Amino acid sequence: MKKAIVLTADKFEDMEVYVPIFRLLEEGWQVDVAAPKKIEISGENGYSLMPDKTIDQVNPDYYDLLIIPGGSPDGAPATVRKIKKAQEITNSFFEKNKPVASICHGPWTLVEADVVKGRRLTSYWHDGVPEDIKKAGGIWEDKDVVVDGNLVTSRHPMDLPFFMREVMKMTGK
Repeated sequence: MKKAIVLTADKFEDMEVYVPIFRLLEEGWQVDVAAPKKIEISGENGYSLMPDKTIDQVNPDYYDLLIIPGGSPDGAPATVRKIKKAQEITNSFFEKNKPVASICHGPWTLVEADVVKGRRLTSYWHDGVPEDIKKAGGIWEDKDVVVDGNLVTSRHPMDLPFFMREVMKMTGK
């Protein structure tokens, strides 16, 4: 059974968390959600969930896919990007060339993990995300989905069909 880990926190973008989870579950994946604490977290649009584990408990070697969804600039992405263990998990996936999928403000964690230099990717258009990607040496593109090696990125919830199509291709579906 393939296993995915989703790194998020309170004030996540509901669709960017739930659509990937549901799509992967449909294909028989085990999907775990990790947050800073193992307490219920809420999405910006009213959905909530109980994380399976804390980010500190995640062993990246156990997982086949890393998903870093977005949320508002002062919500989940701002929280996750500052967590050293989230950066270490991201680095581990890149070092092993395992699939990483990030959408909206999620690429902020990629910037903090210092894995975007020379890589093509996209993100939300505002709130400084493209500028942070460029400052970190990434090549930002305004497209619904960008695939660069083991990395799939998209801009916002309306890109989820394109995002998940490429995630599923990359993971062997």
